[in-house]
Amino acid sequence: MPPAPVPDAPRQAPRRAAQQPPPGIAARLVEFGEELRAEGVASGTSELLDAFAVLERISWTEPEDFRAALAATLAKSQEDRRIFELVFDRFFFRAAEAAAIRENVRENEAGEGADAELGEIDLDGLRQQIAAALRDGSEGVMRDLARLAIAAFGRRGEGSGVIGVDVQRIRRALGLRSEPQPELPAADPRRDGVPREALHRFEALLRRELERGQIQRSQTLPASRPLNDLARALPSGPLQDLEAVHRVVAQLKRRLKTQGHESRGRNRHAHVDVRRTMRASLQTGGVPVALRYKPLRPRRPEIYVLCDVSTSVTSASVFFLSVLHALHDSFRKMRSFVFIERISEVTDVFGRERDFRAVSEAIGRDAGVADVSGYTDYGRVWSEFRTLVEDDLHPRATVIVLGDARTNGRDPRADIFAQIAQRAGRTFWLNPEPRLYWNYGDSVIDAYASHCQAFECWTTSQLEDFVKALARPAHQG
Repeated sequence: MPPAPVPDAPRQAPRRAAQQPPPGIAARLVEFGEELRAEGVASGTSELLDAFAVLERISWTEPEDFRAALAATLAKSQEDRRIFELVFDRFFFRAAEAAAIRENVRENEAGEGADAELGEIDLDGLRQQIAAALRDGSEGVMRDLARLAIAAFGRRGEGSGVIGVDVQRIRRALGLRSEPQPELPAADPRRDGVPREALHRFEALLRRELERGQIQRSQTLPASRPLNDLARALPSGPLQDLEAVHRVVAQLKRRLKTQGHESRGRNRHAHVDVRRTMRASLQTGGVPVALRYKPLRPRRPEIYVLCDVSTSVTSASVFFLSVLHALHDSFRKMRSFVFIERISEVTDVFGRERDFRAVSEAIGRDAGVADVSGYTDYGRVWSEFRTLVEDDLHPRATVIVLGDARTNGRDPRADIFAQIAQRAGRTFWLNPEPRLYWNYGDSVIDAYASHCQAFECWTTSQLEDFVKALARPAHQG
């Protein structure tokens, strides 16, 4: 007689037990969910159950896989993902930073003299270790070293309060450059320079760690801030050839008024004028041989303009603001927005202030375009813009973007931009950078160009070229 089959439950029990999360991680995950909810992320019981289920497949000891798995289950939108990234490291993988802080405290307690000299040697070793990690490109190692760098250099003295400035200060203290530094010893990994892309990625990690620390200290996500809070001011004087810009924008107004209009005989949207047609038919024995149409009156165009006012377009900001000023002088049915890290509508500013200087000062003082880092976040800008205008966009609307498409390594969210372009009749992008620099570094203009018409534009003559392009029908653009 064959032996009795082994019951399924006992045979499967060891496999299930081996896949259970380690003791303590479940409670930690529940705490993490509570913290996300406190910051406005809707992570309920079902999301937590999904996260626990994921832990049966993904090991918590693999940082990147663990982070991505939790993000997929707990963050349901772009904004949720942004908050998730900012608060995640409060709970997981903080040992390296804690150790660095302890070492920094010991160094400070040691005082001056031999111990201080030993501390300098250790810091120089840290510089070389970071340069070697950038050359190797290990994401996890770079993240831990970013925390070490902040612990070693970011806490000495008072920071600037502007994360972007602190990132550059720490990078300079580390002596990291993409160009060769022949003055360094041959054994120093910084001597030949570090890869440019790895350096940008390391700066992004520094920025995220500084953001996380700022949020942890304040226990809340910061509100939007204007440019003046970043110790920045918009240019208060227009272009010398502002009159030329106004002339070109007047041409733009005429182009947009007639865009899409074809001859009435071929326009399927033209309505037949019955009375005129019947009167004309008297000449042909009452047979309506020639149809008469009601006159087509040009509809007032609706314009949406988004203007980048970040530091990366400083050299073009005078031109952009001059164009924006001229547009408001020509169009009454128009909404204007400025953006860096967040987007802020400034239509009422142009309605209230007509002088260029007053407009610039009001935008710098009141427009909430940043919150934490002060670096451009196109993905977030598109998300906020869609929320603001998605019910108003229609095929007669025109969207014009003035910006360099440099994302600082953040998600460009071209999918949201595509949705905006699809709802609008025509979408244009005026980029102040020469085409030679497009898609170089953190420029992602090609990700957007497939959904709009992109133009190199930072002079009046190039603005004229853009206006001429509007003469082409939309289906040819």
